Amino acid sequence: MAHYKHILLAADFSDHGHHVANKAKELAVANQAQLSIVHIVDNLPITDATYGPIIPFDGDLSEQIMEAARKRISTLAEKLDIVEDKQWVEVGSPKFEIVRIADENEIDLIVVGSHGRHGLALLLGSTANGVLHNAHCDVLAVRLKND
Repeated sequence: MAHYKHILLAADFSDHGHHVANKAKELAVANQAQLSIVHIVDNLPITDATYGPIIPFDGDLSEQIMEAARKRISTLAEKLDIVEDKQWVEVGSPKFEIVRIADENEIDLIVVGSHGRHGLALLLGSTANGVLHNAHCDVLAVRLKND
């Protein structure tokens, strides 16, 4: 088993997110690794290919969403003993931004939740799948129970 030095928790604030967070914390403790956390605000305006953006994110709405995300990540980071400079909230495509943050911070393990989707959801892909196929480090997809 690899000895990890810097683990990145990709937090999505889902109902089962605490399970993923606990797994990341366990791995960090077991490996005596630094634990960092990231949350990506998916910036996908509602669009129609014919007419372009229908509901764009305006500055005020985007800032409100970012502020709410920062508060949630701060609360979770406090529970996990993650220092402020190892907490990131970014806007963009989660699968690409998580990998970018990992690359820029010498992460050697990304921990992300996965619902193990099937059928159409599998064809469309998921954040965990996207991270797995784009990351330059190990990725642990923690299986989440589907409701």
